[in-house]
Amino acid sequence: MIELSDYLVVVRGGGDIGSGVAWRLRRVGFPVVVLELERPLTIRRTVAFSTAVTAGDIVIDGIEGRRVASHQEAIATAMHDTVAVLVAPEIPDMPVSVVVDARLAKRNLGTDTRQAPFVVALGPGFTAGKDCHAIVETKRGHDLGRVIWEGSAATNTGVPGTIGGASEDRVIHAEVDGELTWDAAFGDSVGREEILGQVSGSPVRSKIGGVVRGLLLPGPVVKGLKIADIDPRFDPTAIHHISDKSLSVGGGVLEAILAWLNDPEQ
Repeated sequence: MIELSDYLVVVRGGGDIGSGVAWRLRRVGFPVVVLELERPLTIRRTVAFSTAVTAGDIVIDGIEGRRVASHQEAIATAMHDTVAVLVAPEIPDMPVSVVVDARLAKRNLGTDTRQAPFVVALGPGFTAGKDCHAIVETKRGHDLGRVIWEGSAATNTGVPGTIGGASEDRVIHAEVDGELTWDAAFGDSVGREEILGQVSGSPVRSKIGGVVRGLLLPGPVVKGLKIADIDPRFDPTAIHHISDKSLSVGGGVLEAILAWLNDPEQ
């Protein structure tokens, strides 16, 4: 019988998609360590384990994520029903069984099959069998969450998926370089062209009406950086739960790992 607790999983990137992966894996019994930046670029912070970097801990749909100070502490924490969140630019020297690249950079930032016995990548920028052992599709549509064992995920279109009839207009990018501050808060209902905050005096406005579900941490930003997300479905409770997309991608990662573990040749 396979003991899932024997297989340490490292998820690189604790944004909402990476957190959906970490949540699925922790839920069934895998010990999970999330690696993050000192200043995460997550906007859906209410459902992201990366929030533990600044807040110390976060509970997402019943599972706790906690910031740790070392890879030794990360291993100990991961073995006790908690997702460990460690600030680390590279994979520490740990007995890792699985690496999941959940950074969603749309390109390969150095992931390869030598990093762990089994390596999974999310979305475009990778070739299964070359950069990783498997890829999970992240593009909304018929193939969302599908495991790819040969080839690559769908090409990045640069266009956000449609939610509640809105696509590009629901995502807000910084229009200038500067210091970001917010007047709006998570869960606020806002109208079209409403001011949400500013970047060094330049107002940040919503393009549609909806509920604020994504806000980047205040601080320095560069022009073009994604800084906010408006959900046009006007359901403030949704901001506290993992999205359908994140759960689907997480399910794909879980499928890939279990298929690998059940492969008699691995």
